[in-house]
Amino acid sequence: MSYLDYEKAKKAGEKAMKTAVSAGKSPNPAILDEVLTGASIRGEVSLGLVTIPLDRVIGTANAGRASSFSYNFMPILEKETEFAQKWVSLCDAHMSEGIHDPIKVYEYLNYYYVVEGNKRVSVLKYFDAVSIPAMVTRKIPVKTDDPQIRIYYEYMDFFRKTGVNFIWFSKEGNFQKLLEETGTDMTAPELTWNDEQIQNLTSAYYKFSRAYEEKGGKKLDTITTGDAFLALINVYDYEHVLTMTGAEIKDALKKMWDEFLMMNQIQEVEVTLDPPETRKNLLTRVLGADLNRSKPLRVAFFYDRDPSASDWLYGHELGRNHIKEVFGDKISTLKITTADTEEKTVEAMKELIEKEGTEVLFTTTIQQIDASLKVAVAYPDVKVLNCSLNTNHRYIRTYYARLYEAKFLSGMLAGILTKTNRIGYLADYPIYGMTANINAFAIGARMVNPEVEVHLKWTTKKNDVSQEALYEGFYKKGIDYISDQDMITPRHASRKFGMYRLTDKQPVNVAMPVVNWGVIYEKLINMILDGAWEKTEAPEDKAVNYWWGLSSGVIDVILSEKVPQGTARLIEVMKQMIIKEGFSPFTGELKDQDGTVRCGQGETLSIDEIIKMDWLLDNVTGEIPDAESLKEKARTVVELKGVRKDEDEDSGNS
Repeated sequence: MSYLDYEKAKKAGEKAMKTAVSAGKSPNPAILDEVLTGASIRGEVSLGLVTIPLDRVIGTANAGRASSFSYNFMPILEKETEFAQKWVSLCDAHMSEGIHDPIKVYEYLNYYYVVEGNKRVSVLKYFDAVSIPAMVTRKIPVKTDDPQIRIYYEYMDFFRKTGVNFIWFSKEGNFQKLLEETGTDMTAPELTWNDEQIQNLTSAYYKFSRAYEEKGGKKLDTITTGDAFLALINVYDYEHVLTMTGAEIKDALKKMWDEFLMMNQIQEVEVTLDPPETRKNLLTRVLGADLNRSKPLRVAFFYDRDPSASDWLYGHELGRNHIKEVFGDKISTLKITTADTEEKTVEAMKELIEKEGTEVLFTTTIQQIDASLKVAVAYPDVKVLNCSLNTNHRYIRTYYARLYEAKFLSGMLAGILTKTNRIGYLADYPIYGMTANINAFAIGARMVNPEVEVHLKWTTKKNDVSQEALYEGFYKKGIDYISDQDMITPRHASRKFGMYRLTDKQPVNVAMPVVNWGVIYEKLINMILDGAWEKTEAPEDKAVNYWWGLSSGVIDVILSEKVPQGTARLIEVMKQMIIKEGFSPFTGELKDQDGTVRCGQGETLSIDEIIKMDWLLDNVTGEIPDAESLKEKARTVVELKGVRKDEDEDSGNS
């Protein structure tokens, strides 16, 4: 019987080799000696006896035995050979009593290369075994900025805390996220998981991986099973996933499949720069948008605190009041001001959907993304939108203002008005879009004044001087104009907003970039009422982000009467160029602080490059802070949408 198994295994090996050759890949197992060519190894460490996942065993330590197997470790030698006889003997032993003797392997980047025991690996892979005991020696690469190396250093820390080696991620930060989801002590330097915790994760992960593979997960080649598993527990919560049956996991996979398809794409986000055209016929104008609606559209806004206490939320609350006036009895709106945790947000959203029949949910902060996604998956007929940029989730849409266009114009104004050629810029969160605002301001200033310098400070850095001290420091440096926060609330009245001239007394306001959230919400509601929402549905592998600017009327720059008339006319001309001709500030040669050319002559940065900009222009003095240097609340935001990752600490050698 075992010779029949050998024949089946050999045929599988031959088929695998043909498939590999046709795809331009090596038909045999990887050879560690070749993999390490050119690699810098910091050292080796023995991990002792470890149960390793067979799907991570991909090669041999040297070329000696590689030619006996296909790349999937199925045998390819004839059955008359001594090799075949030994394989058959191992097959008999496995079927009668199992293979228990450990093999010997090297581990490199969480892949395993066999030193002794190739045939044992082959037999167990043939029988679809999940794991095998092994004596493991880890080869540790020198830490570099290579993404795979950085992920591997994350993995080593994860392995130290959990003892788990069967899960792998394609993106940096995911091992950290899994630790957070499972409630692991993040500060513990050594193993913190017990046998029960390991078994719980093992059971849930392999239950999921079987269902994921049956659904076609292996065809999604740019994400790992671990990436998909993390997305699942992000929506359904880890403790709940541990209790899910196989049927429940399959049902969850069906609901989330578009999310996985989107994750599999390298370019996930479909950025819409202008609202779609809506119907403008006579009946629509006279009677309202959706003639078939028999009741008002129910819309809810979610705030993590009282909007009057937050400059950011106050603008959104003005927007809510705006759509109440515009749409009248065609919509009904309400607000929730206690959505300060994910649990409270999810609970409030579900209650409004189930008890009030709410159809549209606006979550107004980046921190509410996960809650938005959970509810959107659970209630696919409800429209859920989150105010953020570059959010790659299929089941929610996001909206944001293209404020860098207004910052470019206010930068021009500052460059014209400055007497010292030194301008200040106060920023808060180093997140997607913020760096574009800073650089656009600097580009505008230099366009009219080649000598100008922009001095950047961040108001959210911890252990930093007070905001008043920042102003005093600016004044002492001869900085005469400052770009500051773009909105104030009645509770926190101040003249330090927009762009103003700094004096030893009260600041003199000269310009204010404005985000009209009311117009944004009006256009979004119109899309829903008019049927344009469905028409703007992106392909199944894309997320939808609305990023509207001057051309949509959602942002503007208000100039003070103190601005000279000729200067105001120039700013207006440039504004119209952006609106009508699509002029982009990020056109022509742009160099960063290191002198690296980021945009060449005659070129224009793409939308994706603008959104993800993680560098500062060469006339900007300052830096983009990492998350660790920020206050706690700011750090949370940056961990979700920061343009720059933390500089990881050296994770050691085990």
